[in-house]
Amino acid sequence: MASTIDTLSSLTNKSTSTVAKSDATSGDFSKILQDSIEEINDSQVKGDKAMADLATGEVKDLHQAAIAINKAETSMKMMLEIRNKALSAYREISKTQI
Repeated sequence: MASTIDTLSSLTNKSTSTVAKSDATSGDFSKILQDSIEEINDSQVKGDKAMADLATGEVKDLHQAAIAINKAETSMKMMLEIRNKALSAYREISKTQI
């Protein structure tokens, strides 16, 4: 449970620093979105590699593999929740009469 909270905290800190850094340099929403998607993809690739290493028995550090898998899962869940909130907001805006 504590590792999940630590993972969520680190993801939140990373996304906050990524957004702040991106705002300062470009201020472009599409760039921020692209960077976030690339970061999530990287964590998914690392998680997949850790799972493959576990399956083949090539894992060197079980703890680090579990962390990579958990981080990939948590980042994917967070991305899906953000997507769901964005779609919900879009639907609400599209219902608004002008």
